[in-house]
Amino acid sequence: MAAPSVLGSQHGSVRPLAAEDLERVAALFLTQFRRRRRHLLDRAIAETAEYMRKIYLDPAGQSGESSALVQINPQGDLGGFLGVLKTRYELNGAALNAAIIGPFMADPGADHGSAGPQLLRALHQGEFDLQLTDSANRVSLAFARPMKYQLLPVHCLGWTYIFRPAAMAAAALHRKWPRLPRLALEPCARAFDALTKRRFEAPVQPSSSHRVHAEPINAAQFAERLPALLSDYALRPSWRDGELPRLLALAAEKRADGPLHFGGTYDGTGRMLGCYAFYGQAGDMANLLQIQASAPHWGATLDGLVAAARDMGCVGISGQTQGRFMSHLFGYRNLIFRYAGGTMVRSRIAEVTEAVRSGDIAIGGLMGDRWTRLSSDDFGR
Repeated sequence: MAAPSVLGSQHGSVRPLAAEDLERVAALFLTQFRRRRRHLLDRAIAETAEYMRKIYLDPAGQSGESSALVQINPQGDLGGFLGVLKTRYELNGAALNAAIIGPFMADPGADHGSAGPQLLRALHQGEFDLQLTDSANRVSLAFARPMKYQLLPVHCLGWTYIFRPAAMAAAALHRKWPRLPRLALEPCARAFDALTKRRFEAPVQPSSSHRVHAEPINAAQFAERLPALLSDYALRPSWRDGELPRLLALAAEKRADGPLHFGGTYDGTGRMLGCYAFYGQAGDMANLLQIQASAPHWGATLDGLVAAARDMGCVGISGQTQGRFMSHLFGYRNLIFRYAGGTMVRSRIAEVTEAVRSGDIAIGGLMGDRWTRLSSDDFGR
């Protein structure tokens, strides 16, 4: 492995993440993004550090330095961290190196306002043709917008479709207070949902057709079909052999929202028209990871996703919006939109910038970092 490259200044230096940084970065991550009781902290740091090792230091098929970056202040302390996953995109057949930005954080006790800008400048001066994120918080937005990141407003929204409102509220309370017994909430939730059943029952979906049907599929079928369904985007991911199955296996390790399920929509000849992947389990919210369809079949694919989550016994489903199925979301009652995180792209290549401006980019889901355990899991329990 090559010696780590260092970008320095009077405010400190930036270099690639190394194994000896992992525990300090994990502790900073838990401080910034998780509330952890003291007696669980050591175990949480160890588990978080090991997971960071897996995704940032040991990615399959990649050699050399980590793409993730740390900022070290003049006193030698960790000032900040920028989680970066290396991937490949293509633009009309031309290969591009892409950086997916994940956790972006600074230690307020060791940083004097320089860590964030230093980390982003180091990333921009690296090997990447484009940098993207689909999970920026408002602090990250404030750093990134002056650095010519393009914001994709539609992708910044999340949507939630409610099946059973009282059961959904009970599930949210149980997530916040896991020790609260479900038996204390479920009878009242069932009674309320029975009273509101007509208001929240599944509507007849005009987009569905008797010639189009949905059925469960496995991860291998999903991985085989997804790249072809993304082919009508000018700017899209380019996975090599084995990369997408491995990515799905990593995504399946996420625990917060239940097991990962896959489904597809088919026409009468057995041709797959669309596919989706979501986390879910009975009595809890389903969470969409990825949905993709050929142009005329977004509505039917979305219907199949919703039906699969409802049939599983989920109390509702949530996901990230995309421009290509936004109009179909408007057809559902009891659907709520909210700000879910900044989706932004930066590139020095004019053709990339134009593709982003016109919305001709596949982004979000597996082309982001919300599939990682860092996005939602409670480490150390």
